[in-house]
Amino acid sequence: MIGSLAAVLLTEAIKQTLDITSGLTAWLLLLPLVGVTLAVLVLFGLGKGQSVQTLAPREATSSGRWGSLMAWYSFPRDIARADLTGDVVNSSGAEESFPWNLTPLRALAILSTVGLGAPMGTESPAAHIGVATGTWLGRSIPSLHKLVRPLAIGGGAASVSALMGIPLVGSFFMFELSQRRQVSLTPERVAAMLAGGVVGWGINVALKLQLIRLIVPRVSPDDFGEGVAAALFIGAIAGTITALTGEAIYWARGLRNRPIIRLLIGGLAMLFLAIVIGQVATPEAAFGPGGAAIVWAENIETTPYHLLAVALLRAASTTAAVLAGACGGVFVPFLAIGDLSGRVFATAFGVAGDLAGAAGAAAGIAGGYRLPLTAVAMVLGVGGPQGAQLTSLATVVVGALAGMVAARAANQLSSSLRTKSRQKPVTGN
Repeated sequence: MIGSLAAVLLTEAIKQTLDITSGLTAWLLLLPLVGVTLAVLVLFGLGKGQSVQTLAPREATSSGRWGSLMAWYSFPRDIARADLTGDVVNSSGAEESFPWNLTPLRALAILSTVGLGAPMGTESPAAHIGVATGTWLGRSIPSLHKLVRPLAIGGGAASVSALMGIPLVGSFFMFELSQRRQVSLTPERVAAMLAGGVVGWGINVALKLQLIRLIVPRVSPDDFGEGVAAALFIGAIAGTITALTGEAIYWARGLRNRPIIRLLIGGLAMLFLAIVIGQVATPEAAFGPGGAAIVWAENIETTPYHLLAVALLRAASTTAAVLAGACGGVFVPFLAIGDLSGRVFATAFGVAGDLAGAAGAAAGIAGGYRLPLTAVAMVLGVGGPQGAQLTSLATVVVGALAGMVAARAANQLSSSLRTKSRQKPVTGN
């Protein structure tokens, strides 16, 4: 409950900030750059240290002495500041080592990044805050020391479910992230995931929250053939685009250039891409995590080429934001990229736009974020006609497979290019 409420408070603050800043039409394209710049100042100015991607986070420590206050909230040299999901994954199975003391700085960076309209999301921030809250409670209260791991897991699951309004989404989200470290699934961990998911969903229902807008399909495909074709093509395009975006984001996050260089290159790329999206669609479609782009696609008759262009531009924009040092998640941006990609084939197969968007969004999560079970839980939780749900579930399978193939192809190509660049030319006699 405490973890999900903390995540809800931050998300509500982000929503209120977005509502205010989205009305500043004259500054709409510059505000995301301002937000990312503030995040970089917070993370690298107050945070100190050096950003390096790693799988060995330092254990958080605290002290009552004022002289060690700066060391307490400073980022250790082996922590990537903006890698919110990385901290959750890295501490899986050893949640007591989660760097909860860095969460206040990250919360400020998240608020400035997402609140001022950068193309980043709130799902990973919610999980991060939920796990941090559980770890803090478990380590700060002596009687809860033995429960620190389930407290952290439950806090993360509850926070995600509170945002989505679907209980099993938070549970499967935490489960699939832990499987990236191949953490054994024990009854204790299962109980914490399920309890957290249910509590988070209860918070969402009790407070009548509408934090993330999910598209509900209203009409099923006309026949079985159309449903199969839509699932194949929508799953393939959404899974491929989001998977390649994920690979690009991982590459951008792992760069070790100086923060000012990253901010300059990524920030200019963000601004350029926002201008292009404004020309192809509307300036609002370039602003925020992606909800405005979906609204544009729903309400304006446009061509499949324009939809595909905006999806690709949004993918590049999120990558540029990560390169610049933005602090946020990619779950919601992947929802938007998948939604736009799915609508590309709506007319070709006679599928309703809402079904194409919902199926594409689910495929984007399965293929790009590599969370197929979470995508399945999302499809079932959103609801809709049975035919529409079956089509979306099939799209999840296709999206996951397409994403896996695209990611492996990108990795092989990258490895091949690196190998060739390291080979020295051989000269003959």
